[in-house]
Amino acid sequence: MASSGSGPRRVTIDDVARAVGVSRQTVSRALNDKGEIDATTKQRVLDAAQELGYRPSRFARGLVRQDTTSVGLVIPDLLNPFFTEVAASALEAARARGWHVVVYDTGDRVEEERGTLEVIATQVDAVVGYLTLPEEEIDKLTRGLPVVLIDREHRAERFSAIRIDGEAGVRDAIRHLVDAGHRRIGMIDHATRSEPSIRHRWFAAAMSACGLDSGTVSRADQSIEGGEGALRALLAEHPDVTAVFTFNDIIAIGALRAARKLGRRIPEDLAVIGFDGLQLGTLVEPPLTTVALDTRELGALTVEQAARLLTRSGPLSRAEAAVRAELLLRESA
Repeated sequence: MASSGSGPRRVTIDDVARAVGVSRQTVSRALNDKGEIDATTKQRVLDAAQELGYRPSRFARGLVRQDTTSVGLVIPDLLNPFFTEVAASALEAARARGWHVVVYDTGDRVEEERGTLEVIATQVDAVVGYLTLPEEEIDKLTRGLPVVLIDREHRAERFSAIRIDGEAGVRDAIRHLVDAGHRRIGMIDHATRSEPSIRHRWFAAAMSACGLDSGTVSRADQSIEGGEGALRALLAEHPDVTAVFTFNDIIAIGALRAARKLGRRIPEDLAVIGFDGLQLGTLVEPPLTTVALDTRELGALTVEQAARLLTRSGPLSRAEAAVRAELLLRESA
C-alpha cells in the first residue's frame, strides 16, 4: 500500500482491482455478494481486500443507499460542562444535516482514547473531537477516515482542525489585571499535559509584554477539586500573588472556593480569571471573569469541516476554522 510522509492513505476499490487484475465493477460485485462473477474470482477479490486492509467507505455507500452519515465525536470528559456544551452544539449542527453522531467519553485517558479509536474506525464515516495521541498513531488507528481535531494544530494531509484562538483574549485579560494594579500574577495550568498548554504560552507572552515574570505556575486536573488544591499550593509557595489566570473555568471555580476558605476576598485580595465562558460562571459568587468562546460556533465549525472532508470540497482555511475567545468581565476580577 502506498504511503506519504503524512501517514498511510486509505486503500481504495481501485487498489484492490489493480492487485487482482480485474475491473472495479468486478470488485464491487464481489464485495457486495452479487452473483455475476465466478466463485474463484470472488475469493481472490476478498483475499486481496483483506490483505490490503480495504475498508468500504460508509459515506460513499450512503450517497447511493441514502444511509445516514455517521460521525464519531470524541470528548475527554462529559462531566466537564464545557465539553458537554461542545458536544451539544456539534449534535445540533449534525442533526441539521440529518447525520447520526456517536459520542465517546475517554475520561481524559490515553489508553481509553486509543481503544475508542480502534472501535469506531469501523463504525463511522469521520472522527471529530479532542484527541491527544500522536498524529501518526491517530492516522493508523482511524484507517483513512477523515479526522477533525478540535483545539489542536495538525500536520497530516487528510486531517483538519478547528482552532481556538485565545491569544488576544488572554492578552486583554492580563492587561486588565495589570491596569488594576496587579504585579504578582500566577497561573493554574492543565496538569495532565506533558508540556505547558497553549494557554500557558499565551499567558507567558502576555506577561512578558507587560514586563512581568510568568514563572508562578501551578498545575491542576480539570476539576473543581483540582483547582482548589492547585490554588492552595500556589499561594503556599507564593503568598504575594494577588491575581490568578486559570486553564479553564472549572479550575477557576475551584480556585474561588479555595480562596474563600483561606479567607481571601475576591477580587479585593485575589482576582481570578478563567477560560471558556461557561454559563456556570454566572452562578458562582462572585460571578467569574473569563476569556469566553462561543461553543455553538465551535460545534458548528467542527461539523462543517467534517462535511467538507467527506465531500472532498476543500477544508475551511486556517482563518475560517478558528473560534476567537474574548475577555468577558464579571465581578471576580
